[in-house]
Parts: sequence; structure tokens; C-alpha cells
Amino acid sequence: MQEREAAAADTTDRNDAPEGEQPQALGAATVVDVEKELQAALDKANEHYDLFLRAKAEADNVRRRAQEDVAKAHKFAVESFAESLVPVVDSLEKALEATTATPEAMREGVELTLRQLKAAFEKSNLKEINPVGQKFDPHWHQAISMVPAPQGIAPNHVVAVLQKGWTIADRVLRPALVTVAQS
Repeated sequence: MQEREAAAADTTDRNDAPEGEQPQALGAATVVDVEKELQAALDKANEHYDLFLRAKAEADNVRRRAQEDVAKAHKFAVESFAESLVPVVDSLEKALEATTATPEAMREGVELTLRQLKAAFEKSNLKEINPVGQKFDPHWHQAISMVPAPQGIAPNHVVAVLQKGWTIADRVLRPALVTVAQS
């Protein structure tokens, strides 16, 4: 009896639907919609995963290229400097080969070679520090001794340079060895 009442109630519910609309079976239509949504979500997830893998591969390639560039830069950093020193070596070898050169010719050759060397240094941004008469600066100079201030030199200024200093690109390679005027 209960089965008849349930069947009658089911028929009544179906008859309550507006005309022209087919009543949907609750389970079948929603499962199809959910499956479509799930497939769309899976497709989107696969697309994002593919994009992620491509981006990761690109990042790895960029990192590898950057490491190779740094390695090459370290390996060939002195190439330009070495190229500018080769003529200096050639000049020195020619000077050593000369057996009948006069002292004046030797001096002239040494001066020419020194000019080549200084040009190579200048090209590589290597500059000398010759601070005679300048105020002592411990970042650029190394004081070896202090002497009484001579006439015309202010206290705490460089009196003499014992050894020139050198900078490379505004960074001290070797400080100048100096004597400083006492106060």
C-alpha cells in the first residue's frame, strides 16, 4: 500500500511541472553536467601544467646560459689586456736581439716600450697613483715614514713617493708607498 501512495505522489509531482518542460531525472542530468565541468577543469589543469613545464624549462635554460656567460667572462677577462701587452713583449725581445745598439738607441727603445706599456694600461683602465703634494689618504696611500714638513708642504701631505700605486677602474690595486709631512 505504501508503494501505491509513493507511486501516486511521484505522478503528482511530475504533473505539477509547467507545460512544455520535461521533468529532469535528478541523477542523470546533473552527472552529465558535473562530468563536463570536470573534463573542462582537467583540460585547464593540463594546459596550466604544460605552461608550467615550459616556463621551468625556459628558466633552466636562462640559468644555464648565464652560468656559461659568467664562466666565459672569467676565462677571457684578461684577453683584451693580454692583446695590448703582446706588442710590448715584441719590443722587449727586439731590444734584446740588438747587439750593436748605442746607449742612446737603447734608451729611445726603452722609452718607446714604456709608452706602449702605459698605453696598454690606459686601455685597460689601469692608472698610476703618484700623489706628491697631495693630502695623505690611507685608502690610496701607505705611509712608510713621517718627516718634518719641508718648506711649501702642508702637514699631513705626501712629501715623496717611494713606489707608485696603481688603480684599476677606480679600485686600488696597490697603494702608493709614501713619506708624509709631520704636523
